[in-house]
Amino acid sequence: SFSLALLSASQQDCKQLNIQFHLLRGAPGEVLPGFVSDRALGAVVTDFSPLREPQQWLNDVKKKLSKDIPLIQVDAHNIVPCWVASPKLEYSARTIRGKITNLLPEFLTDFPPVEKHQHAATRTAKPVDWDQTLASLDVDRTVGEPQWAKPGSEAGMAMLESFIDVRLKLFATQRNDPNMAALSQLSPWIRFGQLSAQRVALQVRRCGKNASESVAAFIEELVVRRELTDNFCFYNEKYDKVEGAYEWAQKTLKDHAKDKREFIYTQEQLEKAQTHDKLWNGAQYQMVAEGKMHGFLRMYWAKKILEWTRSPEEALSTALYLNDRYELDGQDPNGFVGCMWSICGIHDQGWAERPVFGKIRYMNYKGCLRKFNVAQFERKY
Repeated sequence: SFSLALLSASQQDCKQLNIQFHLLRGAPGEVLPGFVSDRALGAVVTDFSPLREPQQWLNDVKKKLSKDIPLIQVDAHNIVPCWVASPKLEYSARTIRGKITNLLPEFLTDFPPVEKHQHAATRTAKPVDWDQTLASLDVDRTVGEPQWAKPGSEAGMAMLESFIDVRLKLFATQRNDPNMAALSQLSPWIRFGQLSAQRVALQVRRCGKNASESVAAFIEELVVRRELTDNFCFYNEKYDKVEGAYEWAQKTLKDHAKDKREFIYTQEQLEKAQTHDKLWNGAQYQMVAEGKMHGFLRMYWAKKILEWTRSPEEALSTALYLNDRYELDGQDPNGFVGCMWSICGIHDQGWAERPVFGKIRYMNYKGCLRKFNVAQFERKY
């Protein structure tokens, strides 16, 4: 419902610009080529996603689109286009940071203004009944819609302004404290294309001159780390499998796959936050109720799933299922890579070996106690 509401908002934006908005139903390869032919359109322009399903959609359209119709892909998902930033799978943020930073002067530029279309359409779009469209979809309706995030670019810009005015100054020092309101909260709008990472970066740089340390830390996460996740998913076909991890990580996870676990929980128990760990339960409650989880706790949350399930494969599958079902920014490269980092050690190095985790970076409850007021978070959730 959130993504459909975003489309509805986009329809209104297009209307103000005298641009026709057509809602097509069906697989892209089945409906789009026929639509292009019927309307005698001269070209097709599409956004970029590194994920498997959108890549398949694009290939399906390519196969059936008339050869004389240009198909143009623009990476509006990133600031530096994924294939320009690097032609290969990067090992870590360290190996891609310089490549992206060197290209920012070329790509991190202001957008030209979108002007009202001067010519009237010869064939107008059919009206869209959004309620009927939502009702017709075969989707999971048991997950509630969070109230804190309102659909549309206007709501996204309002959240950006509140981040710059209120929370940005805290970002450098407080972003890893789940009790502090120091994060941008922008991921749902960026995830669904209602807010461009490029626009966010420009605004934060322009307005955050009195918080230079926070600006630098935020740009690192928004640009370098985020584009690293697209790099991983684009160049690694097994981005959601243990087999997609580095060789050292696959070996250490295999070596410790049969280690005795102190606690074992089923997917249903985890989904219902029925564990012995109040902090983990609180993070899970937050995700289910609010459609989000604090970034620091996402790492702890996923690593505990590795510790409490029967195998790394089960852990990764469970983490991705919960993330994609409840997080507003789920089914996104950041989610896949976050779970792969936590459970499979991608973009990381080997650490001191221990049971279950092997050489995968370890996190525990005592470590969280040193980082922030755990009791305060547990009381809230």
